[in-house]
Amino acid sequence: MIVVWRITERCNLSCPFCAYDRSLTRPRREADEGAVRSFASVLADYQRKTGDCVLVSWIGGEPLLFSALKLLTVFFTTELGLRVSATTNGTTLSSASVREHVLAHYAELTVSVDGIGSVHDELRGWPGGYAALRESVMQLAEAKRKSNNGPRLRANVVLMRQTIGDFERLCLELAEWGIEEITFNQLGGRDRPEFFPTHRLLSEQVAWLMNEIPRLRARLAGLGVRLNGSEAYLARIGATSRDETLPVVNCHPGEQFLFINEEGIASPCNFTTHEYGVPISELDDIGHLPGRFAEARHERRASACEDCHSTQVFAKFTAQ
Repeated sequence: MIVVWRITERCNLSCPFCAYDRSLTRPRREADEGAVRSFASVLADYQRKTGDCVLVSWIGGEPLLFSALKLLTVFFTTELGLRVSATTNGTTLSSASVREHVLAHYAELTVSVDGIGSVHDELRGWPGGYAALRESVMQLAEAKRKSNNGPRLRANVVLMRQTIGDFERLCLELAEWGIEEITFNQLGGRDRPEFFPTHRLLSEQVAWLMNEIPRLRARLAGLGVRLNGSEAYLARIGATSRDETLPVVNCHPGEQFLFINEEGIASPCNFTTHEYGVPISELDDIGHLPGRFAEARHERRASACEDCHSTQVFAKFTAQ
C-alpha cells in the first residue's frame, strides 16, 4: 500500500511549471500534525492486520520544509514500523543533519532534477542549484555506501520540449552522482496552463523517446541504475502529445494506492479528490476504502477518469 501525502503547499523555489511556485500569490496550507499522527495509527493497524507493508510518501510543495516532518517521520518509522519516502527539490540536503535523518529513517528519497547545469537552475529559480544538489546527493550516496544503510536514491525528471534532447546525458550524470533509479514525467498542463503550450512534448519527440528507452535502459543497467517507465506509461505520454484521451473504467481505487492532501482528504488519486474524497478523520480502517470508492464511482464517475493522467495507473515505477 502506497500512501502519497501532500503535507504542505509551501515551497522555496520558483518553477514556472508548478502550482507551488514561491512567486505565486496563493494559500499555502499545511497538514495538521495531530491529524497526521492519528491517521498514522490507522495505517499501522492496517499493516499489522493484513501484512501489507505501507509506504508513506511525503510530497509538497517542498515537504522537507514542513516543520513537524522530522518528528512525524520518526514516529511513523520507529514507533509504528511504517516505511517513509519523500520527493524533494533537494534544497535542504546540504544540511548534514538532514542527510543523517534521511539515512536513518527513509526507505526512498526522490530528488527532482529537470536539466543539466544552468538549465536546471533557471527552471527551478535556484542559482547554483544543480551543483549544490549534485554535491548533496553525492555526499548522501557516499554516506549510504559507508554505512551500508539508507534509502533508495531516485531522481525524477520532468521532460519538456526544450530538455528532452539531453535526457540521456542527464541520466548518465545522475548515475555518477550515485542515483540508483530514475523516473520521468512529461510536462503537464494542469498546474500552469500558461507555460504548457510552448514547452509540452511534441509527438515526434515522444516517438523518439519510446524508441530510445530500451537502449538507454540497458546502458544505465550496466552502470547499476534502473530506468523506470512501462510501455503503458510511454503510451500515456504519447497519447497526451497527440491530444488523445485515455479513459480508465476501473483502476481498482484504494487497493494499492491512496492520495491524501494537506487538508486530510483521502482519495484514489490527486485528480479525483473532489468526487471521491473521504476525510481521514472519518476513517478508522482503510480496508473498506476500495468498496467505498467503487460505490462513489458508480454514483458519479469523475471527469478525470475519462482521460486518466494518474501515473501509478500506467505503471510509472516499473521498467517493462
